[in-house]
Amino acid sequence: MTELKTTGLKAPALIDPFQREIRYLRISVTDRCDFRCVYCMAEEMTFLPRSEVLSLEEIERLARVFVSLGVRKIRLTGGEPLVRRGLTDLVRQVAQIPGLDTLAMTSNGARLAAQAVALRQAGLQQINISLDSLDPDRFRAMTRTGELADVLAGIDAAIAAGFPRIRLNAVILQGRNDQDVPALVAFALAKGIDLAFIEEMPLGIIEDHDRAETLLTSDSLRAMIATQHVLEPEGTDHRSGPANYYRVAGSKTRLGFISPHSHNFCGDCNRVRLTAEGRLLLCLGHEHSLDLRAPLRAGASDAELADKIRLALLRKPERHEFDLSGEPQIVRFMSMTGGCGRTSFEKRAL
Repeated sequence: MTELKTTGLKAPALIDPFQREIRYLRISVTDRCDFRCVYCMAEEMTFLPRSEVLSLEEIERLARVFVSLGVRKIRLTGGEPLVRRGLTDLVRQVAQIPGLDTLAMTSNGARLAAQAVALRQAGLQQINISLDSLDPDRFRAMTRTGELADVLAGIDAAIAAGFPRIRLNAVILQGRNDQDVPALVAFALAKGIDLAFIEEMPLGIIEDHDRAETLLTSDSLRAMIATQHVLEPEGTDHRSGPANYYRVAGSKTRLGFISPHSHNFCGDCNRVRLTAEGRLLLCLGHEHSLDLRAPLRAGASDAELADKIRLALLRKPERHEFDLSGEPQIVRFMSMTGGCGRTSFEKRAL
């Protein structure tokens, strides 16, 4: 296990030019995925050579550096994190980092049934599971390769494993799966878990649908749900992410709405992202990034890596500028937010 060379020194907090303190790091452990969701990636993908992907030891070391700089929540993502070998060992190591308050993961859930108990025992505290439909045929159409039964088994396994917080994530596309909204809400209520609806983000060029035509705003979804359920506003927990929550009256279930188009949430952004190839993305809606893999493999000390990260934060933009009226401004796919084939997006180095 790598020891921080900055031990004993209180590092300055990560503050961007707009006085936002960075407390939340999303780490992609792989760019690979066993699904091909229509809003997330192309059907045919080119993934990174394994030599370009950070090793588990490199991920752990960078996680320690970020926590030394004030990060208090880490979320492991992909691609699909559960396809990465040795993931449970990584969870165990990261969960033990002094100063880290919350370790979470986002997964498609297809492999979770076999791994949920081990992940919980290793120290994983929260898990988000993608579920866009409860109809097997629509689920297959949305994911291209996924089997609904596998994901449902994963959800049940997560509940049985005793995760303190489980949330379902659903991307609703008008004309494709909007008829599933009532069933998804009823499912979350029956399971006693949270559910978040996420507006589709315009990342990568896709051919399956016109994003401007399929966008279903959070306001429209909330109005649809409110015809059947009383929703009690709870607001946004900025420590956990941008979702604006409503509790379904008389239940344990909260419904979250993540609205990158209809309600820009950048003013309170406290997040940065580390891609599978070791690039620090300062904003989901911008391509500018800092290569941390090169100095890491060249022998940089933890203090030198921390200095590079602090300097990079000076370039964090005030907000994203998503626009559905033309071609996507961001040509990397959502699945590539952590890790991307070189042919898929231009890397603008800091």
